[in-house]
Amino acid sequence: MTDKTPAKLADTAADAIRALNHATLGRQADWEYPGDAYSVVANLSQMAMTLPQAIDQVRSLVEFLNAHDNLRSDKGTLDADLAETFGGLDDAKAAAETLYAALNRAHSGLGPIAYQD
Repeated sequence: MTDKTPAKLADTAADAIRALNHATLGRQADWEYPGDAYSVVANLSQMAMTLPQAIDQVRSLVEFLNAHDNLRSDKGTLDADLAETFGGLDDAKAAAETLYAALNRAHSGLGPIAYQD
């Protein structure tokens, strides 16, 4: 088994965003110019652009397992639990698409902005 399982990679991504949050708390070296914000927004946009595919692939796994009768619910409410799962994944995908569009707008807005002494 590899260390690069989907769950581990998602955990690493979450850790990277937590580290980004700490690194952007205040002005410091490499976080002081509009170009720094431009670069961060570009990378966040790239991340957001790829989230819908990851969400679709999570959904695909659950649908496959369900189609092959490999799922059960500890609460005995599998149909309701799946409806909640799929509804949440649909909402998350739409939110990721909206996030991507918003970050693209921000990135475009930051493009012409420069530092002035």
